[in-house]
Amino acid sequence: MNICFYAPFKPLTHPDPSGDQTIGRDLYAYLARKGHRVWTAGTLRCRWIYWKPWQFSRILLEGLGALRRVRRNGPDVWLTYHTYYKAPDLLGPAICRRTKVPYVIFQGVYSTKRRRRVRTWPGFVLNTHALRTAEKVFTNKRKDLKNLKRIVPADRLTYVSPGVDTGAFMFSERERAVLRGAWGVGEDPVVLSAAMFRAGMKSEGIALVIRACGRLARTGKRFHLVIAGDGKMKHDLVRLADEVLPGRVRFVGKVSRAGMPSFYSAGDLFAFPGIRESLGMVYLEAQSCGLPVVAFSNEGTPEVIRHRQTGILAPAYDFDSFETGIEVLLDSPDLSRHMGRKARAYVLSVHDLETNYALVEKELREIVDGG
Repeated sequence: MNICFYAPFKPLTHPDPSGDQTIGRDLYAYLARKGHRVWTAGTLRCRWIYWKPWQFSRILLEGLGALRRVRRNGPDVWLTYHTYYKAPDLLGPAICRRTKVPYVIFQGVYSTKRRRRVRTWPGFVLNTHALRTAEKVFTNKRKDLKNLKRIVPADRLTYVSPGVDTGAFMFSERERAVLRGAWGVGEDPVVLSAAMFRAGMKSEGIALVIRACGRLARTGKRFHLVIAGDGKMKHDLVRLADEVLPGRVRFVGKVSRAGMPSFYSAGDLFAFPGIRESLGMVYLEAQSCGLPVVAFSNEGTPEVIRHRQTGILAPAYDFDSFETGIEVLLDSPDLSRHMGRKARAYVLSVHDLETNYALVEKELREIVDGG
């Protein structure tokens, strides 16, 4: 198939990584790996763009450029990744209507409460138009599937369980030995955490992990905390670590996606609360590498973590329970290893990218052949 791909929320080449971008890149790479010609319509980022009148001329220019590329390349289908009220797809519906190219959305999101607020109403209207225009809407969240059923007919909706490359994200004894040696942790348990250190929920989540580990350390427990990530809040997080967990926290900086399997292999458990986390790809990656995880049970985390089987889900914003989850796994290495094995098996059976995205490929093919 000849597939025109567009990501209105964040271009695949954007320098700031995120779980949403990771999903988009994985989907793009999967389709290309299967022999399809996949190319991008453009790089227009639509996040809150409807409140940025100085960007309106760029919308027109980017739209005309995308239209020219579509006419020149003759795609079989247009695939938009992640449209919602903050970043509605402003290009796909209009261009596909003009060129008669089938319009498909992966990770469409719908929320009626956005129509009741002045700030979000324009995005709600634009996103609703895109969703109603699509011949097919894929979603990787059960909550979104329920909401989408309000405006998208059932035969145009497909749930696809979130997936991770289980061949790339797997445990390596060699990498474990190398990194643990470099970190100087000996045989002590290692708690891992990872996020971008940007202001808001991500850095707040890392701070919560540091504080929880600090309290556990004061009870006499031996362990190390190793954190991957970087960003403008790093100084504040390092200062907090020096205050509450001196000498026991190692910041390893931003780790490439290719380097994350080695990072996970060196740990004994992964902890990150996931404050208002829409899904949390790090949880799938960690579990795929055989780590049990500790997180809040909110938003999308229950869709990727099995409570008391592959990890521990604390009630949302229950900081004491989150800390207890870490403590339980530190105190019970046999339980931790057992959960880690179940985590790997769970991801292989439910969240294998190759298996799950084969459904997307199949339904795209049906749309193209049907057209």
